[in-house]
Amino acid sequence: MVTDNKKIAIVGGGPGGLTLARLLQLKNAEVKVYERDENRDVRVQGATLDLHEESGLEALQRAGLMDEFKANYRPSAGKLKILDKDLNVFLDEHASEESYAEDRPEIDRAPLRKILLDSLKPETVVWDSQFISMEKDGEGWKLHFKNEKSYYADIVIGADGANSKIRSYLSDIKPVYSGVTMVEGNIYNAEINAPKLWKLVNGGKIFALDLHQSLLFSTKGDGTLTFYTGCKTDENWVKDSGIVFDNKEQVFNWFKKEFSLWSKDFHELFESDEISIIPRPQYHYPPDQKWETSTNLTLLGDSAHRMPPYAGEGVNMAMQDAFELAENLTDNDFKDAKSALSNYEKSMLKRASEITEITLNSTEMLHSENAIQNLLNMFQGG
Repeated sequence: MVTDNKKIAIVGGGPGGLTLARLLQLKNAEVKVYERDENRDVRVQGATLDLHEESGLEALQRAGLMDEFKANYRPSAGKLKILDKDLNVFLDEHASEESYAEDRPEIDRAPLRKILLDSLKPETVVWDSQFISMEKDGEGWKLHFKNEKSYYADIVIGADGANSKIRSYLSDIKPVYSGVTMVEGNIYNAEINAPKLWKLVNGGKIFALDLHQSLLFSTKGDGTLTFYTGCKTDENWVKDSGIVFDNKEQVFNWFKKEFSLWSKDFHELFESDEISIIPRPQYHYPPDQKWETSTNLTLLGDSAHRMPPYAGEGVNMAMQDAFELAENLTDNDFKDAKSALSNYEKSMLKRASEITEITLNSTEMLHSENAIQNLLNMFQGG
């Protein structure tokens, strides 16, 4: 196998990187994961994840982790309500036995991360390792980290997310702004700190769509309510707005102005100080992106094909990248790493191109004039 007698470095310990590490270890490859978080107990931000049968779930199946997944997933977390700005309900899956996402079970990010971490050999993950730079070292790479430590690897996998530093060693293609910026908020102990909205979400998800804007909600098993505002803005809005996003009152003042025609019931989002807020301008890579295959370096997940979250494909794409890359690296038919990486990248970039187009269409649809009707039509196959 290509991986025989090779040291493999995976930079980034998200679902994609950890899945790849697990799959490679099952084939006895020597793997280290370099993760910037200080330790495994750092709070995991972001909404719950829906895993798709052909990608995220397939990866867990190949990793031998479906029993652990079934013990930790949340059966009702995918139940959806669709609302307008005045809280009129257009769809409520809680009132029905059927679900449009019944083949996409939901799991919180923290339990998924724990499942994957627990499946790895001891000391596979090197914590507190924020990547700074690397340079060629013989047939491989010497990687340098902020903690002033350096490590050698024969093959490097960039799994370091949307703002990947590894990517620049392989491609100079820049991301394209989608036209939409999100503001993510996480309200902790939400049953107490945002009781009306917590009850409204009812352990599932809400898509509130109106006036070319979106408010998306989901709950997590630890009692967190995660929300995302979506607005069409200029690319530099985050900087030009002058808002200090870790100042809740400044963000609330913006929200009251930007969503002034929306029900004031949504103001409950900002009533508690137990909240974290971060702005997220949404970018994507050109669907036709390509680069020259390296002999010892590639990318997976957002570092390869970042895109907005409005089709729910991000984690699934990363986990599919992981099992396809592992399959290529451990396939005896390839005589060297470059051949294996080339085959992986050809398939990955083609798939990413198709999913990027779908995601951009979904992003536009959810912020269009008739967003709710368009979404209902999509669910109903219209």
